[in-house]
Amino acid sequence: MATSAWLISRAALHPPVLHLMVAIVAVRAFGVGRGALRYLERLFGHDAALRALGSLRVRVFRHLARVAPAGLAGFRRADLAQRLAADVDAVLDLLTRVLLPYAVAIVVGAGSVLLIGAMSPIAGLTLAGGILLVGVGVPLLQARAARRADGRLAPLRGELATGAADLLHGLPDLIAYGAAADRLDRLARVGAELRAAERRSSVMAGLAAAVTTLATGLSVLVGLAAGAVAVRSGDLKGELLAVVVLTPLAVFETVGTLPAAAQRFAACRAAMRRLTEVLATVSPVSEPAAVALPAGPHTLELAGVGAAWVPGRPVLHDLDLTLAPGDRVALVGPSGSGKSTVAALLVRFLDPTAGRITMDGVDLRDIPSDRVRQIVGYLPEDAYLFDSTIAANLRIARPDATGDELREVLAQARLRDWVDGLPRGLETAVGEHGMELSGGERRRLALARALLAGFEVLILDEPTEHLDDETAAALTRDLLAAAGDRTVLLITHRLGIAAEVDRVVTLGEPAIAPLRAADAEPLHA
Repeated sequence: MATSAWLISRAALHPPVLHLMVAIVAVRAFGVGRGALRYLERLFGHDAALRALGSLRVRVFRHLARVAPAGLAGFRRADLAQRLAADVDAVLDLLTRVLLPYAVAIVVGAGSVLLIGAMSPIAGLTLAGGILLVGVGVPLLQARAARRADGRLAPLRGELATGAADLLHGLPDLIAYGAAADRLDRLARVGAELRAAERRSSVMAGLAAAVTTLATGLSVLVGLAAGAVAVRSGDLKGELLAVVVLTPLAVFETVGTLPAAAQRFAACRAAMRRLTEVLATVSPVSEPAAVALPAGPHTLELAGVGAAWVPGRPVLHDLDLTLAPGDRVALVGPSGSGKSTVAALLVRFLDPTAGRITMDGVDLRDIPSDRVRQIVGYLPEDAYLFDSTIAANLRIARPDATGDELREVLAQARLRDWVDGLPRGLETAVGEHGMELSGGERRRLALARALLAGFEVLILDEPTEHLDDETAAALTRDLLAAAGDRTVLLITHRLGIAAEVDRVVTLGEPAIAPLRAADAEPLHA
C-alpha cells in the first residue's frame, strides 16, 4: 500500500519512466506475493496447529485410558466427549486465530510506525496510539466486559451436550414416566443461557469493530493534517504525503483482527482450563516397571482385600478369594455389595486400599496394568459393540485375525450357525450399540471377542442380566463351555447357578452406601 501510494503520487508529476521502474516492479511483486505469502502463512500455521492438535488429543485420550474408570468418577461421558473434541479443538484456534494474528500485527505494526514516524513523527505517534488502542486497549476492555460470557461458553456447551446425550439415551424411560418435558425444559434453559452468552460475546465483537474503524479514520485524518503541514513547510516531499495517509489503511487491516483474536483467547482459555481438569486427574493405579511372570496357567489370590472408589467410602471389606487355574467360581451378592469392584481390582482399574492381590505370588501392584489385562479379561455387563460389522467388532481383540479364526470363536460362543445364516455373514452390521442384535446375541458376540483376545482368566460380569431363569441358566452353561479350560469368575446376583460352577462366594451387604464408578457412567479402558 505504501509503495503504491508513492508510485501514484510520483507518477502524477510525470517523471522519466525509468524513475518509476523499481516501484512498478515492487508493486507487482507485492501484489502477487500477497496471495502467495498468505497461502504459505495459512499452510504452515495450520500445519503447526494440526500437529499440536493431534499431539494434545492423543495425550488426552491416553490419559483417559490410563485413569478410567475409577479416576473419572467425577465426570460425565458426554462432557468428557465434549472436552476431547471441542475443547481440544481450541488449541487450533489458539495458534491460528490468536498467536499468529498477534505475531503478524506486531511485526507489521512496528515496521509501519517506524516508516510513517520517519516521515511525520506526529502521524507515526498517532498510528502507534491507534494500534495500541485496537491491539491492547480494546482486548482489555473486552476481557473485563466479556470474561463471564466467553468463559461460560465452553462449560455451557459441555452441559448442553451432556443433557442432550442423557435425553437421547434415556428417552424411552423418560417418556414412560412422563419426565421428557422436564428434561426438554432444562435443555431449553441451558440453550437460552448459551445464546445469551454468545449474544454478549457478539456485542463486544461489534464494539471492537467500531473502535477499529474509528482508530483507522483518526490515523488517516491526523496523518493527512500533519503531512499537509509538513509538505507546506518543506519538511516532507509532496509525493510522500500519500504514503503517510494511505499506509494506516493497510496497517489496520492487519491490526483489526486483534480484538477478535483476544476475544477468542478468552474462550480458548476456558477450554484449556477444562482440559487441565481432565489431565490433572490422578491414576487410581500405579504403573511399575515390567516384571517377569512365570508362564501360565496363573493363580490369582485376594487376601484381606478392601477397596474404595472414593477415599473414605469403602465398598469392599476383608475379602479372601483364590482363583486357581481352571476354576469356575461364582461371585454372588446383592447390588452394591462390591461384586463389580472385585472385577475392577483384578484388571487393575483400581488398587486395593487394604490387603493384597497376587498373581503367582507377585503383588498385582508390581505388575503393569497393561500386562495384567493381557492375562485377565473383563467382560462387563454393558460390553460395548461399535456401529460396524460383526467381523470389525471381533477384530478389536485381534486386528490380524483371519476369517477362519473369527468363525472358530463364534462357534465357541454358539453364534457361527446364526452368522452363517445371515445374508452378509461376518459383514453384517450390528447397529449402534449392537441394537440390531438381541440381548443374548450381543453378550455372545462380546464373549467371542474376549475369547479371540486369548485371555487366560475371564471375568463375566452379570452376563445373564435381564434374562429369565431358564434362558439365563442355558446362557451360563454356554458361556462356561465356550471358556474351555480358562479360569472363569462369574459375577451375578442369581443364586441358582451353583450347579454350573465349582464353588460360590457370597458377598454380604455393604457397611455403608457405596459410590461406585458405575454410578458415574465410567469409561471402560
